[in-house]
Amino acid sequence: MRAVVVTTGTQGDVAPYTGVGARLQAEGWKVTFATHKVFGDQLEACGFDFSPIPGDPAALVSSQAFQSWERAGYSRKSARDQLGRIKTILGDVGELMYEVAGGLVDAIPPDADVLLLSGTAAPLAYHYAEARRIPSMGIYWGPTEPTGQFPPPMGGARSYGWWGNKAAGHIGLRITNKAYVNAVDRLRRQLGVPPADYGDTRRRQARRAWPVLHGFSPRVFPRPRDWRPGMDVVGYWWAERGSHWTPPTALTDFLAAGPPPVYIGFGSMAPGEVERLADLATSALRKARLRGVIQAGWAQLEARDDDVVTIGAAPHDWLFPQMAAIVHHAGAGTTGAALRAGVPAVPVPVTIDQPFWASRIVALGVAPKAIPFCELTADNLAEALRVAVTDPAYLENARAVATEVEREDGAGRVAQAVSQLADRGF
Repeated sequence: MRAVVVTTGTQGDVAPYTGVGARLQAEGWKVTFATHKVFGDQLEACGFDFSPIPGDPAALVSSQAFQSWERAGYSRKSARDQLGRIKTILGDVGELMYEVAGGLVDAIPPDADVLLLSGTAAPLAYHYAEARRIPSMGIYWGPTEPTGQFPPPMGGARSYGWWGNKAAGHIGLRITNKAYVNAVDRLRRQLGVPPADYGDTRRRQARRAWPVLHGFSPRVFPRPRDWRPGMDVVGYWWAERGSHWTPPTALTDFLAAGPPPVYIGFGSMAPGEVERLADLATSALRKARLRGVIQAGWAQLEARDDDVVTIGAAPHDWLFPQMAAIVHHAGAGTTGAALRAGVPAVPVPVTIDQPFWASRIVALGVAPKAIPFCELTADNLAEALRVAVTDPAYLENARAVATEVEREDGAGRVAQAVSQLADRGF
């Protein structure tokens, strides 16, 4: 039996699904990842079959529109303003998805028994599954379905009340769906099926109770009671480390040479001003009298200081527990990895859904505050780090959350659902 994971986007849209793939392989499934070429080596090192689809997510992240959006970032502005910013990059996202649509039919192996669709791929790839009558399910790292219990993640962290949140969620879905319209039309023409209306597709999914499992902890966000049947929150699934990774000597020597340092990284975000950001991070660490591990990421950060080391890619499950605190952009996957590590955090949300997750880290008592990237200074980062590292309440809360998160078996829940789906058929 072959399960195919279809996902698009950045590292955070790919890495968490390797945990699902590993669990499926352990239970006898053959697993293929259909995603961008840039992730091929990483996935093959984890033992998965790899089938490339077109599109370069790094080009999207480094585009002028996207970088301008990241630099503006999220401050404490209105949801209307945030949705307006989202509209500015829908053209670039739409072009990426149109490329994806052109190669999706060839990328999915003909012997696929089940399709597992990420939140970024599902609005497109669901049409392939439906046309080919292949059992499929959504495996999303964040909530996209409108609910009154919290605002849509793409709209920031501010709640607008039950009906306001629900309305904002539907508006957000319709806005983001526009990035997929041309891609869906292209794919359906290739498949030889009639055009499909967005609203009709959602209604068909609801009638079938099309399953969507969400890979975050119910400790972070419980399942909303107004979600339709078929949707559930199952717990995080953790990225596989890969068989060839070993920590660089410079990093292990640095960790052994002094007290636990602070991690600073922004993942796949590339908001420009690299030298200023690196200097800011180094200055903040100096002011707080802390050592630091700075991850270059897609921003290509590089800091030079006696008490700072710059690193490339490193597995979060290995690195984060050795830190005194974690400064991160509050992407969904990094948020989960940081919570699992059981150490305090300082979230610095840049854009998209990051303020949403940052607000939860603060609400859980794991972080003293969130600092929007556009408001980040050496002084406010140093102060937040001092509080996070010296106030024992944050470490206690972080350890308590980590214990609960580690107890969950999100990948196991997905594997169980996949087996049930395969037995039931389309």
